[in-house]
Amino acid sequence: MKQVVRTILLIVVAALLTMGMLWSRNKAMDQACKSLQVEVVNDDSTTFVTPQGVVRLVDEGGISPVGKPMWHINCDAIERLVLRNDYVETAECYKDATPGVVHLRVKQIVPVMRVFDGEQSYYVNSSGKRIRATEAFVADVPVVEGHFTRKFPPTRLLPMIEYVQGDATLNSLVSMYCMRDTSNIFVIPTIRGHVINMGGPDGFQNKFRKLLLFYRKVMPHKGWMAYDTISLKWDHQVVATRRYEQQKQAEAIDP
Repeated sequence: MKQVVRTILLIVVAALLTMGMLWSRNKAMDQACKSLQVEVVNDDSTTFVTPQGVVRLVDEGGISPVGKPMWHINCDAIERLVLRNDYVETAECYKDATPGVVHLRVKQIVPVMRVFDGEQSYYVNSSGKRIRATEAFVADVPVVEGHFTRKFPPTRLLPMIEYVQGDATLNSLVSMYCMRDTSNIFVIPTIRGHVINMGGPDGFQNKFRKLLLFYRKVMPHKGWMAYDTISLKWDHQVVATRRYEQQKQAEAIDP
């Protein structure tokens, strides 16, 4: 009999606790939101997104949670609004009903290159998303000049760019990239006087090895101002074009 009474008491206590929790939760959800707290998780280098800017974006979108009952706030709508911004990659919104705070965790876009296409300029992230370039936001990323399409997006050059950035010698050598067409991609070196025609975007590891070998074995003897174009298009040879018109001719050299 005592065991039965004890079991009944435990059930009653559990039910009362559950009801109390539900009442407290409902009471908390009835209170007004006190603030929107924004965290930008990757603003350590280039700052495209600021907490103040995100709060302003939500305010201007007409869905600011501040002053509204917590139960009435639509976190999904806030996320969708913020994600429409070019500079935002991900957004996560959630409510903390007890203090009456809405949290918004934002990851800003990470550009991997800047493209100059005629009078237009934009940044590109690793997935190919284009971000308009403005005077207010400047990122220290590789510069590429050229016109890109869906069939040949800027990210086709990304493996080559990342390879250059991962090599100290090449990274100090390369100034920018220029795509005339898909078969004529130029590297503009920091060494003035010539450009480097990589051909297409494939096989760049071997092409750069040929270039460095050409620099070590040929250029010190020929002179650094002897050629205006060094072409790495073809296997097992480097084709260098003399600078001056009266000497304009291509020399095929196997370094």
